[in-house]
Amino acid sequence: MEIKKLLEITVNKGASDLHLITKAPPMLRIHGALFPITGLEALSEEQAEKLVFDLVNEEQKEILLVNKELDFSFAFGEQARFRVNAYYQKGALAAALRLIPMKIPTIEELNLPEICHAFTKLKQGFILVVGPTGHGKSTSLASIIEEINQNRAEHIVTIEDPIEYVFRHNKSIISQRELKGDTHSWPIALRSCLREDPNVVMIGEMRDLETMAMSLTIAETGHLVFSTLHTNSAAQSIDRIIDVFPEHQQGQIRMQLSATIEAIVSQRLIPCLEGGRIPATEILVATPAIRTVIREGKTHMIDNIIQTSVEMGMRMLEMDLARLVKEGKISLDVAQMYAFRPEELMKMTRKR
Repeated sequence: MEIKKLLEITVNKGASDLHLITKAPPMLRIHGALFPITGLEALSEEQAEKLVFDLVNEEQKEILLVNKELDFSFAFGEQARFRVNAYYQKGALAAALRLIPMKIPTIEELNLPEICHAFTKLKQGFILVVGPTGHGKSTSLASIIEEINQNRAEHIVTIEDPIEYVFRHNKSIISQRELKGDTHSWPIALRSCLREDPNVVMIGEMRDLETMAMSLTIAETGHLVFSTLHTNSAAQSIDRIIDVFPEHQQGQIRMQLSATIEAIVSQRLIPCLEGGRIPATEILVATPAIRTVIREGKTHMIDNIIQTSVEMGMRMLEMDLARLVKEGKISLDVAQMYAFRPEELMKMTRKR
């Protein structure tokens, strides 16, 4: 069994992920569900180790053996790229490989809301794409960045761990920096970013206090900043950022966030009735009312503002789920499983 063959199967089946783990056959995630690769037996420890070691170079192998886990990416010829997390479980090597297509899909191809086009025209501010792992945040962000690349002459800097989508210079020039390969740490990369004459900065993920503080500073100094967070809703994202900081700093962070935030898109990929998955999104747009409640620490009012500001381009996740149910794209049962507020969804889908 060769890793090259497994990667070919992953690409050909249109899977989003390949899992290599001992005592189970190689598994593919297709449209959110896991399936074993037909005809393959469970991996032994030796087989799993060989498959994982075939993915890494000597330096990466050494780091993996010492640290017991490793994030990296690699190109599979001209067909695709993979983002990989190699790790140990029960003393044996395993890996999760996320397929990154070579072609960056457009906002339309991803069925993202129309308002995403407006984000590509902004000159400064802070935009977050949030949601659970595996629900397309990185792909949505890449489609927005690529639209900027095609339509504006800017310097775009991305800081990622690892690099996922590879951008080609178009109207913009793009510097893509990968942790470990191109920089030693997030704080160093973010600080030096300001000396690289960027217009647009994409930060793969806001992980800690320092990353969040620098992201806000970069946005505050007149740049357009994009990033992701693992949160369930727009309001929760605001709280998460503020709560990371010590209490004595939270007032200042609320001020910075209220001044810089432009929008938050929270998304889920929902299984369709006709197969495949479609995004359902919650959208917060930074109106004066939103900026005021962030500044004054009244984030409990955000959901209500979103619900009553549809004309401003905002919507609750449940509004979009209800729309998809009414359009016959997803079932009500599935919509309920993904709803953050199931009772709101039921009200919206009740027949009048």
